[in-house]
Amino acid sequence: MTPKGIFITGTDTGVGKTVVAAGLVRALVAQGQRVAVMKPVASGSHRSPQGLRNEDALALMAASNVAAPYDQVNPYCFEPAISPHIAAEEACIAVDTAHIRLNFDTLAASADVIVVEGAGGWLAPLGPRISIKDLAATLDLPVLLVVGVRLGCINHALLTKLAIESQGAQFGGWIANTLDPGMPRQKENLETLAHQLGAAPLAIVPALAATAAPLALHEAARQLFHPNRSRNA
Repeated sequence: MTPKGIFITGTDTGVGKTVVAAGLVRALVAQGQRVAVMKPVASGSHRSPQGLRNEDALALMAASNVAAPYDQVNPYCFEPAISPHIAAEEACIAVDTAHIRLNFDTLAASADVIVVEGAGGWLAPLGPRISIKDLAATLDLPVLLVVGVRLGCINHALLTKLAIESQGAQFGGWIANTLDPGMPRQKENLETLAHQLGAAPLAIVPALAATAAPLALHEAARQLFHPNRSRNA
């Protein structure tokens, strides 16, 4: 049986998946949940006395209240800040989704909820024949889409949702992350996104919200894990 959780993807790299993921984890912890986290594949990491460490994975671990070894949270950690499939090839490592699933099951066994953050966007490759979509399918979780609100976000969001649903994954909603607070017609763009995606955003995260869980994410956490709650359309 798949545990209660969410798989977080984005419309692109650098759209704030970690900000949203860590914020949701803090919100769930504040609501009394035991929350495990996972960043299955990460590139762009630094060397430490304990080995390679990725800042996104560390941020998730800092927000979580379920202790776990780093290698379980981030089984595949690559040093160069490049696409994971290239980093894996250069390191002569094949990303194995079955290995990730084993770590996922171990983490989920001691948690009420598990929050998993992907790498890059939905179709970002992890190897010659696998991508983030295959990882999400292996973990069998609803997919939460982080939309980086900036020029071009409508097309990116609609294409990503189409890809998620066409591959049989459950679309669990979307969160708007304000990348460009000065974006012209931001309100109108958000209204268009809500109409085209078929639902209002679970949250609108303000710019520079990386250090705390905005109030909007507390409500998003309740909606995600209490699906019978009413939502404003």
